[in-house]
Formats: sequence, structure tokens, C-alpha cells
Amino acid sequence: MIRAEFYRDSSDKLKGFRVSGHAGYAEYGQDIACASVSSAVMLTANTVTEIFKIKARVTVEENDISLLTEADENGDGDRLLLGLLTHLSLISDEFPGRIKITFTEV
Repeated sequence: MIRAEFYRDSSDKLKGFRVSGHAGYAEYGQDIACASVSSAVMLTANTVTEIFKIKARVTVEENDISLLTEADENGDGDRLLLGLLTHLSLISDEFPGRIKITFTEV
């Protein structure tokens, strides 16, 4: 199962995420659920750091990526992360039982 943990602050703004695991929908390398999640996560991480230039701590390991924004005065990071959350929720609807989404306050 893919676990997507979203970090939010006390004002309910999204500050980051950690996505780990494998969907188990198909063989490794053939799993379209995993490919969908991986693509969405990488697009979001690259957009946050490279396009919007939001300072963030990013950690990438095998089957595990995390991103935590350090500064985001205008709220662009929150909106980008909300886009990822929405997309992962839709993927979860398409592949029931393959993605678990949780929230943690930071």
C-alpha cells in the first residue's frame, strides 16, 4: 500500500508530505497506480522547488519521498500541495485500497 502523509500547520495550511510504499496493483515496473502517484509527487516536488522556488527540505530514498516547506509567505506551497492531495485522492478512488492518505500537524 502507498502511504501519503500530509503535514499541515495549526492554521490548516499544507506544509509538506511524505509518500512511501508500493501500491501492489501489478508487478514492480508495471504498476500504473504506482506510476501515477510517482509522477504526481515528482511533478509537485519539482514545481514547489524549481518553478516557485519555495525553500523546502526534500528527501528521496527508494519508495520514499518527503518534502517539507521551510518558508511560504504567499501560500503558493499550500495550493500546490492541495493539488497533489486532490490528485492522490482521485487516484485512490480509481484504485481502492491501494493508497492511504493521512494528516499530521507540524
